[in-house]
Amino acid sequence: MEQLWWDASFWIALALISSLLSLRIEISVALVELIVGIIAGNSFHPEISEWINFLASFGAVILTFLAGAELESQTLKRFWKESLVLGIIGFFAPFALSWLAAQLFLGWDLRAAQIAGIAMSTTSVAVVYAVMVETGLNETPIGKLILAACFVDDLGTVIALGLLFTSFGVWFWTFVALTGVALFLLPKITPYYLKKVNAHSSEPEVKYIYLVLLVLAYLAVRGGSEGVLPAYLVGMVLADTFLANRELIRRMRATTFALLTPFYFLKAGSLVDLKAVVAGFAFVVVFFLAKSLSKFLGLYPAGALFRFTTKINLYTTLMMSTGLTFGTISALYGLTHGIITKEQYSILVVTVILTAIIPTLIAQTFFEPKGKEREVLFGKKGGKKNV
Repeated sequence: MEQLWWDASFWIALALISSLLSLRIEISVALVELIVGIIAGNSFHPEISEWINFLASFGAVILTFLAGAELESQTLKRFWKESLVLGIIGFFAPFALSWLAAQLFLGWDLRAAQIAGIAMSTTSVAVVYAVMVETGLNETPIGKLILAACFVDDLGTVIALGLLFTSFGVWFWTFVALTGVALFLLPKITPYYLKKVNAHSSEPEVKYIYLVLLVLAYLAVRGGSEGVLPAYLVGMVLADTFLANRELIRRMRATTFALLTPFYFLKAGSLVDLKAVVAGFAFVVVFFLAKSLSKFLGLYPAGALFRFTTKINLYTTLMMSTGLTFGTISALYGLTHGIITKEQYSILVVTVILTAIIPTLIAQTFFEPKGKEREVLFGKKGGKKNV
């Protein structure tokens, strides 16, 4: 028990240091937590116990739910073309190029190359949403559009992983069926439930959401999928309900960012082995360029076609070039199922974490929309300037 308290103190200390550094240097705390995690993992080598794994996983689920809850129906209807096109391109371009690079250029076998393509195809809802909340962009059209496009991108990742590798057994179809029922019933039941409990001090609203997400996460994992997928879908179908309950979102967000997500980002950073990065640096560069260049060459022209302003287009492209949650999940799936080796896994995870840090850092430093720029998505030739 003594060791447990010490471990908890150590990880919370890392989270506090990250928050203070974030305030000081004015960079998203999610990125700082990743960097602090890398430093700690390669110097102090903190133990990653089962309870840390659970808090990190649960943090990813709740964060993904909150991201989905920002996508109210009006936003989706308004920007469905942009989010659909950007999401599809954001998935297929890096998936195809990374797969080809791994198989033809690096000599990986077919199934390992497919895992590499899937791991590189993602965007990071966790990083993107954390940055959107911190900068206030989650309340703006550009923030909501990016989150919607990220959902489409990551949905493609989950579908690809399922089609190529998942065995469609009884539990998988049970998960699909029960998730469908939940998505149909929750928008009808939840408003009535929230009205009845009426913000009691024991937080029955938050516990209700946690229970729904935990049950669906269990079914997802049991069926060979991942717990973050139903969380995003539940957030989306309840977005309009939560739009009328902003205080509830605020309370959930406070708990999530204070306690849960630091474990997720710190743990992700601590898994980076800098020795493996040095040994496989050429491979890391190949995958990083395959993902980054394919995202840029696919997404930027699409944004220009939609008449995004130059700054908005660059910011959107860079934020959609990030990766973390589904990238590491895909790589871990490949490792645990014997599809890729530990060395290949390390290369993929390092690359994924670098894509979480570098594009976000560039986007925040040079292209973050501020002031009136937040409300101007389209140039004058686009026919709709202010949104």
